[in-house]
Amino acid sequence: MPTIKEILQTMDYGPAPESTKEAQAWLDQHGRRFGLFIDGAWSEAAETFGSFNPADGGELAQVTQATGDDVERAVAAARKAQPGWVALGGHGRARVLYALARLLQKHARLFAVLETLDNGKTIRETRDADLPLAARHFYHHAGWAQLQSEEFADYRAVGVVGQIVPWNFPLLMLAWKIAPALAAGNTVVFKPAEFTSLTALLFAEICQQAGVPAGVVNIVTGDGRVGEAIVNHPGIDKLAFTGSTEVGRIIRKATAGSGKKLSLELGGKSPFIVFDDADLDAAVEGLVDSIWFNQGQVCCAGSRLLVQESIYPRFIAKVKARMQNLRVGSPLDKSNDIGALVDPVQQQRIHGLVESARAEGCEIWQPTAETPTAGAWYLPTLITGASTTATVAQAEIFGPVLVASSFRTPGEAVQLANNTVYGLAACVWTESISLALDVAPQIKAGVVWINSANQFDAACGFGGYKESGYGREGGKEGMYEYLTPLAEDRRPAAPVMAEQGKVKQSEQGNPFAVDRTAKMYIGGKQARPDGAYSRAILDADGAFLADIGEGSRKDIRNAVEAAHKAAGWSKATAHNRAQVLYYIAENLAVRAGEFAARIAAQTGSKTAEQEVQASIERLFYWAAWADKYDGLAHQPPMHGITVALNEPVGVIGIVCPNENPLLGFISLVAPALALGNRVVAVPSEAHPLSALDLYQVLDTSDLPGGALNIVTGSHDELARTLASHFDVDAVWRHDGSAGGCAEVERLSADSLKRTWTGGAKGRDWFDAKQACGRTVLQHASQVKNVWIPYGV
Repeated sequence: MPTIKEILQTMDYGPAPESTKEAQAWLDQHGRRFGLFIDGAWSEAAETFGSFNPADGGELAQVTQATGDDVERAVAAARKAQPGWVALGGHGRARVLYALARLLQKHARLFAVLETLDNGKTIRETRDADLPLAARHFYHHAGWAQLQSEEFADYRAVGVVGQIVPWNFPLLMLAWKIAPALAAGNTVVFKPAEFTSLTALLFAEICQQAGVPAGVVNIVTGDGRVGEAIVNHPGIDKLAFTGSTEVGRIIRKATAGSGKKLSLELGGKSPFIVFDDADLDAAVEGLVDSIWFNQGQVCCAGSRLLVQESIYPRFIAKVKARMQNLRVGSPLDKSNDIGALVDPVQQQRIHGLVESARAEGCEIWQPTAETPTAGAWYLPTLITGASTTATVAQAEIFGPVLVASSFRTPGEAVQLANNTVYGLAACVWTESISLALDVAPQIKAGVVWINSANQFDAACGFGGYKESGYGREGGKEGMYEYLTPLAEDRRPAAPVMAEQGKVKQSEQGNPFAVDRTAKMYIGGKQARPDGAYSRAILDADGAFLADIGEGSRKDIRNAVEAAHKAAGWSKATAHNRAQVLYYIAENLAVRAGEFAARIAAQTGSKTAEQEVQASIERLFYWAAWADKYDGLAHQPPMHGITVALNEPVGVIGIVCPNENPLLGFISLVAPALALGNRVVAVPSEAHPLSALDLYQVLDTSDLPGGALNIVTGSHDELARTLASHFDVDAVWRHDGSAGGCAEVERLSADSLKRTWTGGAKGRDWFDAKQACGRTVLQHASQVKNVWIPYGV
């Protein structure tokens, strides 16, 4: 007689197919041909392409290939509708967003089945994960619309937003993007992925039912040509893109100098770290959710498994046993774990990467299972023995493929986790909360899940560091992506130079009798230019004041190296950073008359004394913020909290304005330092001496060497070098050069560093609304969301 264990081992799931009757009826209702949704109405289908079921290769419908003229009509409709949508008010927009949330819930099963048919992911995922979260985003952002006049009083809607999403989460990505855009008062031109357009078209129908005004939401389908038309359209004020890092680079270059606001959510190669004290069985289940959810076609998938050496063999054995029990098959069967890949092209790409690992001597392990003969399928795969530089360990595979390796110490785990160009997400598994909360901030990723994986909520921001992009989806930080500070509308059309007064004559005699070369400041020391070139600085009457070093690429290199060595500044307490800024202000105040005289001599300004006093006040302002720009503790619908940490960006290159040479310098450098960044600053090209005169002030204010480095010279040349440098994390340029700002944005695309540029417009550096506030703090920080479950 068989034992209970033997009986359980022979038991298997029976089929549990989901009916597609309603979804097929909806497709038939439209004759399986779909036009575009523009200005609240449907166009006739013209040139079309097929949308196919990945599970069997069968055609579901024909979808319209939009043209440039279609995009033009969509943008025009959105532009026309935007003032009315804003005028509807926060409550009016909240009611519409609420209606959309309710309709998503009402038609949840239809959306879920249609998504599974079109995408290939399992019905359990679309039904239990995608749809509830999509509805949650519209509910959450209905609340932000209601509160906008109170919580975002100093902001306005950006305008017309172009949004482009991938095929792995078609409806969920739509919700993540459209909900905050509409809540803020923007109108939308939305492009779904070519492979998966059907749920976006169904959403267009519920927009009509929910009373979304014509032109507020426009949906244009098609291939990359449609996305390109949206990216390049001058009538688009902001672009939000989710997709590959390669395409993200192209978009960054295409929009350089256009003034378009840009957010990019790109690729990932997320580490899944398991320490030796972790609950191994729970970690295995978390790993299943992390890498084999949605067939691994997830940008934040935990595709790099890092296991502590002492438990590595045991954990890998558990992983293989669990993989053997994963069910691969029809995504409409509620008992299946893994569905179909989106397209045979994706299948071929994954196969090629796995075979490259085999050729490099890696061990490839797959469970013994059969896959359907029709459609695009790939078995869950485990790769071991790969080096840290192997292609499969570095490239985003975007499939059900896991690469495993071991580590010895927490420090080594962090090093391996950060050994990637990406920085989207990470998982940390340990029973020690102290260890978890020590490791999480050290990982360079926008999201860290502790003892959990792939947790998402509309109240918690999601987005990456490094080549995983910038900007956030969800949370309050996600709302800021769709808003513009009102102060930006008050900026002068061009930099405003100070009104000149009478200048004190320079000293008599030969000005070259004594060397008055003002040196650069690198690593806490005065430094001569590497190229041994200097340039004369003249006063407002054209008389010689001093020589300055003409900085070069090597000087920037030295400054960046010094900044990286000053990493302790980022680890210093906020109180300590504030104290140092107060010291700088104190020491500047002692020499206020000297600095005022220098400003007057360089610029002829009548307001030199006011500029020094404003600089002192500005230092106090940013010192005050240093220990008050706290993060948030979110309470998502889980048994736990999500802690949003405001972290420094890293090394920031700052090209300062020519006007107000001291105040402009302080207004940009001080907030960056206040939040723990290290800075390579290029002072005013015309009047750099005010910044260089800070040497002794900095030396006597306890600022660590390398936290602030000053390199003088050509703005164009030095900005070009900073934007191209892969060890610089962000570049700010505010000298009024439209071409120079465009070049910074274009060159930054190679490493996808963040940029903050002023374009050709000026900025009133005396006006706190234009030079201070949360907008500057947001540029000087990046948000990391750490998910901390209770009792797990």
